[in-house]
Parts: sequence; C-alpha cells; structure tokens
Amino acid sequence: MPDAERERGFEPASGGGPARAAELRTAYEGLLRIRRLLVGREDVPAPWELRAAPRAVALVLEAAGIPPSAVDAGGRRCRSGYRVAAAGAGPDRVEVSWPGPPGGGAAQEERERLTACAAELERHGWECLLYRGPRGRRFLEVEPAHRPPPGPAG
Repeated sequence: MPDAERERGFEPASGGGPARAAELRTAYEGLLRIRRLLVGREDVPAPWELRAAPRAVALVLEAAGIPPSAVDAGGRRCRSGYRVAAAGAGPDRVEVSWPGPPGGGAAQEERERLTACAAELERHGWECLLYRGPRGRRFLEVEPAHRPPPGPAG
C-alpha cells in the first residue's frame, strides 16, 4: 500500500475503484466498535460519521456487498452500482444514486437496488427518502435518523 494511501486510511468505494476485502472488513468492524464506544449502540451513527457522511454511507453499502458503480480510465461509466455524493444540504446529508453504463439497464433496476440500499442504511441508523430527479432518475437522500441518545437500562 503506498504511503499516501496508508496516511489517508481506508477509502470506501463511492462509485468507482476496487473493493478490498480485508481492509473493508477491518474498517467496517472499526465503525461498529466506535459506535459501541461513543454511542452505546451499533445502529446509531457516531459523531465522526456525521462529519464524514459520504464516507460512512459508502462504507456501510460496500460492507453489505452492494456493488459500487465504476468508471473506466476515460471517465465513462462501465459498471452499474451505487454512487455516493454529498447532498449539499448539510455535512450530514448524502445522495445515493444507481448509475450505470448507457444502455446497461441501471434505470430499470434503480428502484429495487436503491430500496435495498435504503434497507441496509436504515439498519445502520440512517434515514432514507427515495426521490425522482429532474430526468426521472431515482435517488436516495440519506441523513442520520433522529433517535434519542441511549438512556439507562431498565
């Protein structure tokens, strides 16, 4: 692993690039461990996730085995899958779309695939709303679910 990559830490797939199974497993287990330590639960995002929401959301999706989209060396979309981007409405909001290569069928499968993404993200404490964009393509708007902090057991 190059020094620059090691210094940045694990970079989850956000719609391009290869998945790295061992690093992915370590990063995901670390996410859950941090949640347990800081929040007391695994189903509520930790504070760092709210500051780096695209990275946290991409990590959850990649760890679930949902394929990321990819582009080739020329910048052309070559594989259908999820794409994560900051939503611009706030640092803790993310947009998840399902792009693919032209004629590859991504538009026909996006509702089902985005619904699966939403189910996984909601299981991890994110709230997801499915929208239809200006060209009729669907996307998820993702933000942390508003849950009360864990209280005393009893």
